[in-house]
Amino acid sequence: MRLCYALLALWLTAPAASAQVVFRDVTQQAGIRFRHNAGKAGQKWLPETMGSGCAFLDFDGDGWLDVYLVNSKDWRPRGRRSLPALYRNNRDGTFTDVTAGSGLDVEAYGLGVAAADFDNDGRVDLYLTNMGPDRLMRNEGGGKFRDVTRQAGIDNPGFASSAAFVDYDRDGLVDLFVANYVEWSPATDLWCSLDGARKSYCTPESYRGLASKLYRNLGGGRFRDVSRESGIADPTSKSLGVAILDFDSDGWVDIFVANDTEPNKLYRNNRNGTFTEEGVGAGVAFSEDGIARGAMGVDAADYDRSGRPHLVIGNFSNQMLGLYRNEGNSLFVDEAPRSNVGRDSLLTLAFATFFFDFDLDGWLDIFVANGHIEEEIESVQPKVTYRQPPHLFRNLGRGRFRDVVRELGSDLARPMVARGAAYGDYDRDGDLDLLVTTNDGPAHLFRNDGGNANHWLTVRLVGVRSNRSAIGAVVRVRSASGTQWRMVHSGSSYCSQSQLELTFGLGKDPRIDELVVEWPSGLRQSFRGIAVNQFLAIQEGAQQPVRLD
Repeated sequence: MRLCYALLALWLTAPAASAQVVFRDVTQQAGIRFRHNAGKAGQKWLPETMGSGCAFLDFDGDGWLDVYLVNSKDWRPRGRRSLPALYRNNRDGTFTDVTAGSGLDVEAYGLGVAAADFDNDGRVDLYLTNMGPDRLMRNEGGGKFRDVTRQAGIDNPGFASSAAFVDYDRDGLVDLFVANYVEWSPATDLWCSLDGARKSYCTPESYRGLASKLYRNLGGGRFRDVSRESGIADPTSKSLGVAILDFDSDGWVDIFVANDTEPNKLYRNNRNGTFTEEGVGAGVAFSEDGIARGAMGVDAADYDRSGRPHLVIGNFSNQMLGLYRNEGNSLFVDEAPRSNVGRDSLLTLAFATFFFDFDLDGWLDIFVANGHIEEEIESVQPKVTYRQPPHLFRNLGRGRFRDVVRELGSDLARPMVARGAAYGDYDRDGDLDLLVTTNDGPAHLFRNDGGNANHWLTVRLVGVRSNRSAIGAVVRVRSASGTQWRMVHSGSSYCSQSQLELTFGLGKDPRIDELVVEWPSGLRQSFRGIAVNQFLAIQEGAQQPVRLD
């Protein structure tokens, strides 16, 4: 009888049939005219395959998400000029390029971006990772950014990829984790070949790893490199993705690092400024057959409402995605080989990947941006293509997923050489849109049409004792169909930044019975009887949320 009741409860909480959702490519009509320059000149240098990332952020504080697109550049000193792009949201479905004169109009071989308010002044700042010195860009207001890298004490001159702001010590200041890849330069580039005759791009096994960095925010605009003393400086790592999660539910955020052909790392926060690496013991370092895969992007979230954060990891072709379920005893189990997530992703090469609720049914789905690194791959592996369509795995409940990308319009299903990706509600209609970058190609803005047929709630948190961006804060929402939770986080995906606001899909639930915020400072706030289909701002310690119209 108990088993029958348990099965009935699972059936009642499973997602209903999906609303009719279509993702439309609105890049041109939105006014986004951007093309990534990988600097390709026939030499097949390793960084040319990697870039680049993107971000949804509200840089001017008007409540509407803007767009930042990372660019790389020509290797030749006198090559074509290639700049990143900052697009301001015009609040009518279009954007204006405001890069010129912003301070961001600086050439670099860019790869990634992370966004948060590092100095708690109410304006979101940017950290830009590069092949070469990274840049910390302080938002001065008025559409202006200033390079404060040197003054901040940050020095990361190597081959950086993804980054994430994280308040690992809960002191109210966001710290910074930077994933570093390998030791490479044009002078040390190696000759590799797919067919033994022509040069191809080398895989990272050919190069030594490069230790990632952790910078502690000291306040006053200063950071200190605590990589070694904290225990995260591992020179064998070849890191491409980072996700912030509290995998052991102790209230202190931990760090997961996705490594390319080296074991993944899971750093448990010891609550004293140090971390202990537990990837092997937790079951996330390798594939099921004990192989260190070519891991790229990563995200962490509770896709099955178990109350625990799980992991999705993008891997190389012929390796499938990793979908690691957190069993709650410091152990993860990879569910991908037994599900459509694994079977359908076997031949694709995944870069960006993340959890988000595209149809707002209350169950987190999975997006994956795919694209190979080698243009001639089909000549040696006929089943693997260079341009590949994304995956969009709809959450069917009970740990089951189905790839519905071809059902949601031909725009999203178009093959691409995708790299970075982010989600955000740029048109403020409640559902989550997609921003996708391609390597040596255009960026794409995909508008979600139809996701808001279901009910939803979007929450923007503003820290007071906690960091201003509320990085690490957890929101729990209880409604008729059950309880969901999300953590405000930077990083995840691949070299990209999604919106910091938390969007909850509510299906047909008519209201929210209770909303609870757990702040990094330790404060817990509870609000009852929240209406659906609205944007809320909650300031730490305030008596009531504020509706944002």
